[in-house]
Amino acid sequence: MSAPEPGRAAMGNGARPVFLVIGAGAGIGGNAARRFAAGGYHAVLARRSDAAGLERMVGEIRQAGGSASGTLLNAAEDGAIEDLVARTEAEYGPIQAALYNLGAQIGNRALADTPHRLFELGWRLATFGLFRLAHALLPRMAARAQTGAHGALLVTSATAAMRGNAGQHSHAAAMGGRRMLCQTLNAEFAPQGVHVVHVVVDGPVDAPDTLGKLMGDRYQAFKAGKGADGLIDPKALAETYWHLAHQPRNCWSHEVDVRPWSDVPWWNDNPAPEIDARGKGLAGPTE
Repeated sequence: MSAPEPGRAAMGNGARPVFLVIGAGAGIGGNAARRFAAGGYHAVLARRSDAAGLERMVGEIRQAGGSASGTLLNAAEDGAIEDLVARTEAEYGPIQAALYNLGAQIGNRALADTPHRLFELGWRLATFGLFRLAHALLPRMAARAQTGAHGALLVTSATAAMRGNAGQHSHAAAMGGRRMLCQTLNAEFAPQGVHVVHVVVDGPVDAPDTLGKLMGDRYQAFKAGKGADGLIDPKALAETYWHLAHQPRNCWSHEVDVRPWSDVPWWNDNPAPEIDARGKGLAGPTE
């Protein structure tokens, strides 16, 4: 974990709540960290690789007046998530809100082209990793809720959690498991004062190190084809996460879905003929 700047010890003693992001890329995770840091949290950003990019994001948050630190994390490694939770609370204070933002997309693959190990990797990242975070963190949050500190666990999900398309065997199974796990966690921990939210990101996100990396040279043409407001803005999505984490207990949302205004919702199984035949595509005006 990055060395704390002067005064961090005082922050860890209750001056700032802590926001933990597992999956802090340049898109959803990084923007959520920026939003919570701007709101007075100390943001802990964890990601698998690109130490330079991680330090750049941490530096930008600090330059903007926020408090942040970063660490590289292999979430599939035994004990890594559990150790991160323990270290974060020991160094910076109680985790008031957490975002599990790890993707589990291994690409569009036919069943014959999906090896056992890749199918399992999707489950380890999407479902087992979330289980491990919940196992390490939610009992701590529940104990603190007895004194009025109601924690929040936000979980980024995808269309695949709601509908399985051809070529998405690993992703759909893993994300479907993620959704059901969120429901069981909510059933157990909401009465104990912990808010668990499953967020279905039902559309492409304008993120250079996820969708941009996946599409490569086609990314800019794809964005242009989507048009204005045709991709989910991760900065705007961060505002949704902020709102969810601060809802009053008598009005908690436990599952929400977000998409660009022009996209067909995941549940629309009878789109107009001009819409992409797979059921996702432009639904709004084409002029």
